Amino acid sequence: MYDYIIVGSGLFGSVFAYMAKQNGFKCLVLEKRHEIGGNCRTEKFGDIIVHKYGPHVFHTNNKETWDFVTQFADFNNYVNSPLAYNSDDDMVYNLPFNMNTFKQIWDDVKTSADAKAKIESDKMGITNPQNLEEQAISMVGKTIYEKLIKGYTEKQWGRDCKDLPADIIKRIPLRFNYNNNYFNDKYQGVPIGGYNQIFEKLLDGIEVKTDTDYLKDKEYWDSQAKTIVYTGRIDEFYDNKYGSLDWRTLRWEHGYYTDRTEYQGTAIVNYTTKDVNYTRIVEHKFFEALTDEESNEIPYTIITREFPVEFKEGMEPFYPINDKKNTELYNKYKKLADGENNVIFGGRLAEYKYYDMAPVIEKALSYWKKK
Repeated sequence: MYDYIIVGSGLFGSVFAYMAKQNGFKCLVLEKRHEIGGNCRTEKFGDIIVHKYGPHVFHTNNKETWDFVTQFADFNNYVNSPLAYNSDDDMVYNLPFNMNTFKQIWDDVKTSADAKAKIESDKMGITNPQNLEEQAISMVGKTIYEKLIKGYTEKQWGRDCKDLPADIIKRIPLRFNYNNNYFNDKYQGVPIGGYNQIFEKLLDGIEVKTDTDYLKDKEYWDSQAKTIVYTGRIDEFYDNKYGSLDWRTLRWEHGYYTDRTEYQGTAIVNYTTKDVNYTRIVEHKFFEALTDEESNEIPYTIITREFPVEFKEGMEPFYPINDKKNTELYNKYKKLADGENNVIFGGRLAEYKYYDMAPVIEKALSYWKKK
């Protein structure tokens, strides 16, 4: 008999298991994959750490959260400053949208007042946006929307922007200064040597079974624990009783180049037009090789092209589609979950919510604060 069986070894499950052990509880972690760490998993190829399931940059304003995660690894001072390439005009633009971006688009923009006036005149009078397209235009104007948002977003979600909820676009920063730092958070970086060390330390001394699918033997595992901590898909937990929630997923193509020290010269470049069928290229060495000298010391490079695809059963779900239909469906499952006495649901899949890393950690820690 265990106090807790934790289903999934991603951030929520691993932090929860760590805190349970610290508080004297006996835990078992079940992981369906062959390896721990969920989508934060990294792999080392030569001298380059590859973010296996897409780039993960840790960022938070919460010092308590930062102190918690940095006890398991040393973090560098990587600053996320992605670029965006538009093939229509063969131009590279700065992200997030800031004065550099505005000057790249409009030659006559000199001051923040000029940029604000341009954008305001380009908003098409939208004051009550009903979908993602209207939300984006109401924030940044039609020109930026069509040049840097529309194509990327429709590739990412596989839907017309008019058919996507407005909330999705509210995450994009808009600045009227020259700050290229994508995040506003005080604490930011990538663990030196990758994320795996964090999960290994979180789960040190805790029993872990990989290649184990909890749902295939749910009745047995339920009988072995006082409480189940479930981080998988909530619809699968209830055997898709009301139907399956919709997701988007990703496919990756990797490139290994031994004839050059760099491919694009930065960690992330977004591709904003639909004639290019991938959304971004990630060059992994630049998450840790932060200077020219460090980059040149590695005489090769590795890139990953990301292709968003429609989710089908058997694939790994990545992004919840929080439109009206799926929100209503999720709320039905949440009502069932709220009625459970011995099951805790947590994380992106169980809560059908797009999470950054820091809030997932905070959610797991909050359980122990209350307890």
